[in-house]
Amino acid sequence: MPHTAPSHLPEGSRVALRRFTLADGPEFTARARESKDLHRPWLFPPYSDEAYADYAGRLIEDPARAGFLVCEKDGGGIAGFININNIVRGGFQCGALGYGAFAHAAGRGLMREGLELVLGYAFGPLGGLHRLEINVQPGNTASIALARGAGFRLEGFSPDMLHVDGAWRDHERWALTAEMRTSV
Repeated sequence: MPHTAPSHLPEGSRVALRRFTLADGPEFTARARESKDLHRPWLFPPYSDEAYADYAGRLIEDPARAGFLVCEKDGGGIAGFININNIVRGGFQCGALGYGAFAHAAGRGLMREGLELVLGYAFGPLGGLHRLEINVQPGNTASIALARGAGFRLEGFSPDMLHVDGAWRDHERWALTAEMRTSV
C-alpha cells in the first residue's frame, strides 16, 4: 500500500514540493536527457518513458520511499528531485536521501531550498523520521556542498559501497538527525 501523506506539501519562496506522478514523465525525462553532462558519472535518472514509469511507480507505491519533485514557483517547471529511500520505521526511524538538479536549475540555490523543505517534511508530517543519510561519491563536490550546507555531518567512508555506472564505488556517509536540526 502506498504511503499516505497530506495533500499539501511545503512551499518556499522560489520552489514548491510535489509528489511524483506518472504524468510528469515527458518533462522529467526531457530534463534528464538535457542534464546528462551534469549528472554523469554520479547519477543516472530515467531517460525514457518506460524507465520513468518504473522509477516513478516505485516512488508512488512503495511505503519505504517518498519521492518529491522540486518545482519552480514562477512556472519554470521541474528543477530537480529529492527522494527518501529505504525508510525504516520502528526504533530506527531513518531514510536515505538521493537527489539531482536538472541542468537549467543547477547553481541557482533551488535544490538547497527544496532540500530544506524536504528535511522539514521528513522530520515532521512524513512521520517524524529521526535520521536522514546521504551517501556521496567523494568526487561529487556539488552534492557534498549541498549536504554540508544543509547541516549534514560527515560520519564515515565506505569503500565499494554502491554499484554505480558498472562498478562498485566508494562513498562518504553524511547524516542529519532531528536533534541536530533543532539545535541550530
